[in-house]
Amino acid sequence: MSEQEHKNNEAQPEQPDGDGPEQSLVEKIKQLGQTNVPSAPDSNIHILPIIGQIEGHLQLPSKNKTTKYEHVLPQLVAIEQNPKIEGVILLLNTVGGDVEAGLALSEMVASLSKPTVSIVLGGGHSIGVPIATSADYSFITETATMTIHPIRLTGLVIGVPQTFEYLDKMQDRVIRFVTNHSNIDEEKFKELMFEKGNLTRDIGTNVIGEDAVKYGLIDAVGGVSQAIQKLNELIDKKKEGQVIQ
Repeated sequence: MSEQEHKNNEAQPEQPDGDGPEQSLVEKIKQLGQTNVPSAPDSNIHILPIIGQIEGHLQLPSKNKTTKYEHVLPQLVAIEQNPKIEGVILLLNTVGGDVEAGLALSEMVASLSKPTVSIVLGGGHSIGVPIATSADYSFITETATMTIHPIRLTGLVIGVPQTFEYLDKMQDRVIRFVTNHSNIDEEKFKELMFEKGNLTRDIGTNVIGEDAVKYGLIDAVGGVSQAIQKLNELIDKKKEGQVIQ
C-alpha cells in the first residue's frame, strides 16, 4: 500500500456497526419521532393493544394497520403461563374485521384465569364489541364509539338458502357471546343491531360513551387510571380467593 493510500484510510472515520447507541437513537426517531421514550417499570400487568383492523385468514394490504390474530393468540397463551403477569389490560381502538378471528380473540381473553380489564378508546366497532366485553370489567372513554351492526360477507356469495343460514348462525354466535359477557339483554342488543336510520349507509347503531354503559354493553366510563385501579382490585380479589364477577 502506498503512503497516500495509507493516509486516506486513516482519514476516513469508522462506520458504526449498526448495534451502537447512535443506531438505536436513529431507530427511536424513525419509529416514534423522539429520542427519549418513557419506559414502564417491571410490572405485573401486561398491556395488550387491539389496534386497526383485525386480520383473519386473508392478509390485508400493507398500508392497513392490523392486529394479526396469529400473533395475539400465542401471546395470550404465554400470558396464562407466565407467573409474573397477574393481570391484563386490553386497549381497543379498532374498526372491526374478520368475525371468526375476532371471536377467537374474545374467547381466548374470556378463558384467561387472570383478571382482565378492557378500555375502548377511539372506537371498538363491529367485532371489536365482543372483544371489549370479553374482559372481566370494561371501560369506555366519554368520546369513544362502538358501532353495532349485522355481520356481512365479502367476496363470492352463493345465492342459496344455506348461505343465509350460515350467516344467521354466525350472527347468533356474536349475539350470544356479547349477551353472555355483558349486562345487555339479547332483545336490546338485536334492536341496536337492526336499527334503521341511525347509520347513513347501513343498518345498526353507533353507541357513544355513556350510552354504551346505559345499555349495559360496557361496565363504566373511564380511562387508563380507572382501568389500572380496577385491575389491581381484581388482582387483590383473586389473591384472596374471591370469585371475580
